[in-house]
Amino acid sequence: MGVNQCGTGCTVCVFDSGIGGLNLLHACAVRCPGADFLYFADNFNMPYGELPAEKVRRFVFDAFKKIASFSPAAAVVACNTATALCIADLRAQYPFPVIGIQPAVKQAVECRGSCLVLATPATSASPSFARLCADYGEGRAEVLPCPGLAEYIERGIGAFPSFDGISRILPRPDSSPSCVVLGCTHYVFARDAIARHYGCDTFDGILGTADHLAVILGKKPNNSLTNQNIGFVGGDYVKNERIYRKIFGNYRNNIDV
Repeated sequence: MGVNQCGTGCTVCVFDSGIGGLNLLHACAVRCPGADFLYFADNFNMPYGELPAEKVRRFVFDAFKKIASFSPAAAVVACNTATALCIADLRAQYPFPVIGIQPAVKQAVECRGSCLVLATPATSASPSFARLCADYGEGRAEVLPCPGLAEYIERGIGAFPSFDGISRILPRPDSSPSCVVLGCTHYVFARDAIARHYGCDTFDGILGTADHLAVILGKKPNNSLTNQNIGFVGGDYVKNERIYRKIFGNYRNNIDV
C-alpha cells in the first residue's frame, strides 16, 4: 500500500547508510507522534564516509528512487556524509521536503567557545562541511577525520553502550577539547565512551534535525507513540529493527512495504 494510506496518514522516510540514523529515527518519532516512519538503510554498502563521493551519490540517489515511490510527507537524510554530498541536489530533484543532518558546530561554539569535530573522512573533505565550519566555527573548530570509527560502531553495536575498545580508534586532538561534536550519527551510539575518552561533553545534530522535521510537518511536541507505526526497508532491515527495538523499546510495525 502507499505510505500515506497507513496508520496516521502521514509518513516520513528516514535514510542512513546503516544503524546510525536509528538515533535520529527515534528522536523524530518522539517529536512527531502524528507521523508514521519508514527507515531506509544501506548497511551492506556502508561506511559511506570512506567511499569516493561519486559512489556515495550513486547509492543515495538509488535509495531515493525507492523513497520517492512511497510519496512521503518528507524525507530525512540521517547520514552526515550523504547530507554533505547530496542534499542540495536531492532537494532540487524531489517535490517533498528533504531534511539533512549537519554536525552541531554552531551550537558547540556558542555554548563552549570552541570544539573538536569528529567526522568521517568524506564529510571532513566536503566543501559544504568546510563552509559550515567557516560560517559557524569562528576559527575555533578543530576537525579530525575518523577512519574506521563508523564501521567499528556498526559492527560492534552489540556492545552498546560500552564500546570498550574505542580508544584505539579515536584520533588525538592538538589540545584538550572543551567539547566534542559528533559529526556522524553512528558516533552518537558511542557518546558515553567518546565523552570519557576526551573528558568533555558532546554535541550532535539529532534533536535539532527532529525539531526541523516537526516544523515542516506542523507537529506539536507529544511523547505519545501509541498509534504510530515504524517500518524498516532495505539493507540489513532485520538487524536495524532488532537494534531499534533493543535500544529504544517496543513500537508498532503495521506498515506493509
